[in-house]
Amino acid sequence: MTADAAPPHEQTGVPFRTAVRAWFLISLQTFGGPAGQIAVMQRTLVDEKRWIGQRRFLHALNYCTLLPGPEAQQLATYVGWLLHGTRGGLVAGGLFVLPGVVALLALSAIYVAFGTTTAVTAVFAGLAAAVLAIVVQAVVRVAKKALDSRALVVLAVVSFLALALFGVPFPVVVALAGIAGWALGRWRPSALPARKSSEGPDAGPAPVISDDVLHHEAPTPRRTLTVLLVGLLVWGVPVAAVAVLTGAGSVFTEQGLFFSGAAVVTFGGAYAVLAYVAQQAVATYGWLSPGEMVRGLALAETTPGPLIMVVQFVAFLGAYRAPGDLDPWVAAVLASLLVTWVTFVPSFLFVLLGAPYMERLRGNRSLSAALTGITAAVVGVIANLGVYFAVHTLFADSRSVDAGPLHLEVPDLGSLRPVAVVIALVAAVLLFRFKWSVLRTLGVCAVLGLAAGLAGLPVG
Repeated sequence: MTADAAPPHEQTGVPFRTAVRAWFLISLQTFGGPAGQIAVMQRTLVDEKRWIGQRRFLHALNYCTLLPGPEAQQLATYVGWLLHGTRGGLVAGGLFVLPGVVALLALSAIYVAFGTTTAVTAVFAGLAAAVLAIVVQAVVRVAKKALDSRALVVLAVVSFLALALFGVPFPVVVALAGIAGWALGRWRPSALPARKSSEGPDAGPAPVISDDVLHHEAPTPRRTLTVLLVGLLVWGVPVAAVAVLTGAGSVFTEQGLFFSGAAVVTFGGAYAVLAYVAQQAVATYGWLSPGEMVRGLALAETTPGPLIMVVQFVAFLGAYRAPGDLDPWVAAVLASLLVTWVTFVPSFLFVLLGAPYMERLRGNRSLSAALTGITAAVVGVIANLGVYFAVHTLFADSRSVDAGPLHLEVPDLGSLRPVAVVIALVAAVLLFRFKWSVLRTLGVCAVLGLAAGLAGLPVG
């Protein structure tokens, strides 16, 4: 090695096979919605393996938060792209989704064939209670990393209150947080933390790979046009094919077009769009009943992968009941895979299109200040998701309160689920006190839920 040559690990980065193995292991831990999924990547990629610095990780998270679609899956795609270019992004994002596709496809088939059973309900109840503790852990971890000034703490609290108490739309909260961050950076920079290098002590563990070695591409018009054309073809050809083969009025065409449209307006994460999807799927198309929509959401919450994967369950039931000329089981599987495809292909497209531009702007102070504000708001968003989980996991019933500017969901205290409370506390102790892994904690809580169900205790 010459005197000015880079160390071997900086020349080659992380071996691709090593990264694939790591992304596969991460994919098996992606329970708990975006908060838990981001926490898994934070722990694995930043804290343990140190493949990427804290600031770079948050920069990628900020961009993915602005996109329509599942931000955690997009974050995996972005980080995979940083490590190994386009193939890295495709593998990381694809593996992030794959276990959830397989699991929810199997659960959808079991639901259709056998319906719900006491044992299955009990296991899911145990998992849901554990997920609540996982979300709390994620809030604590992200807050410690992102809220390093009093102004950012205030911004996070205001964002939480705006969402939890006043029903302010998520895109509005994010936009205002970005404007607030930009304004603070411009007129009161002392209110924001000093931005040191990604190697600084305030930025988490120093990465083993220099930022300069991570993948980067110039955002040229030719590259942008190529990625856009290929992405649109990959996205649209399957929908056009089913329209030609099954007719414009078939359930496949309806689902392909509807969920393609939903994929580009799903700002605010899965919960923000699920109300819209549920209303259309139940009231407009009649693919499933309101109760089945709720059960599908419970399945998606307790399987790995993005929560928006519930659309696969919706498609499965809708096609099974209106298969056209196909066997119902064949129709259900094809529809669920088609809807998964049109839901996630846009996520890859948005990241691969925009990442080079975001990397070019990474040193821009105004953008950095705006994204810092957005990061603070994300803490409030995750906390709001934690409240949502608590209301629907620890209580059997809740009601909506609309009084003037207030719009919130209040639990019925008389419907408290003692078993869920106990399992959630056990999960919290395992995670915070004994530092257990997410998978071990989920396993224990699933067994506790099953034991409670078999003992005849009310679990769901």
